Amino acid sequence: MGTIVSFHAHPDDESIGTAGTLARAAAAGHRVVLVFATRGELGEPVPGVLAEGEQLALRRSAECYAAAREIGAHRVEFLGYTDSGMMGEPANDAPYCFWQAKVEHAARRLAVILDEEEPDVLTVYDDNGGYGHPDHIQVHRVGMRAGALSAVPVVAQQTINRDWLARGRRELVAAGRIDGAATMPEPDAADWGKPEAQITHKVEVVDVADRKRAAMRAHASQMGPDHPLLAMPEPMFLVGLGVEFYVVSPPPSPASAPDVFHELFTPLR
Repeated sequence: MGTIVSFHAHPDDESIGTAGTLARAAAAGHRVVLVFATRGELGEPVPGVLAEGEQLALRRSAECYAAAREIGAHRVEFLGYTDSGMMGEPANDAPYCFWQAKVEHAARRLAVILDEEEPDVLTVYDDNGGYGHPDHIQVHRVGMRAGALSAVPVVAQQTINRDWLARGRRELVAAGRIDGAATMPEPDAADWGKPEAQITHKVEVVDVADRKRAAMRAHASQMGPDHPLLAMPEPMFLVGLGVEFYVVSPPPSPASAPDVFHELFTPLR
């Protein structure tokens, strides 16, 4: 049995980015651990979803455990930092927000969990945090350092393959399988994800897409039924979220790579 620790900025990030990988790992008998830097208290709740006086941070914390059950995760931890908000917002300057955390200190806090779990694989985000969110960028910095401190064999940087998404969307529209005008715009922004040439590995998760959707729905304070990802037509959902992409640099040698990495991660080239 292997172990994967998946490090995320806020509740619901795990369901969108790595839930398929983690669900496949859990289904195969591997141990799955979720770690969140913050409780996402600055998220925008779905109108009417919170009870009177209910705190968003507590609701989102509970949703993490509900999503973890859908994924099959065995442990959930929080590092205790506060949400930094979007880049450029005043919340970025709050002294206890994750963006302001000293990387070495935060990495040592994460390394305590890594040393306990001795994971074969640690997932973090790419160096731009997928789309430039300060807490996501900090997950990359802190996660990479913690992985080095704990000598984790493989640190996989989850990312968005913008070429894959744009290509898949065009093919579905051309085949008449989705209404191009009713779907999300082509993901071709230069600061969104990575070009395919920079991505090293993928994990096919179509077979656990139902568990990924269920994990996303568990975050009901953030993702109502009309959320763009949940309302996405099934063909587009499978194209956009049926494969999860990673940058593994440097990649482990075939002889030294952990079994769970061999089982789940497929090289792109």
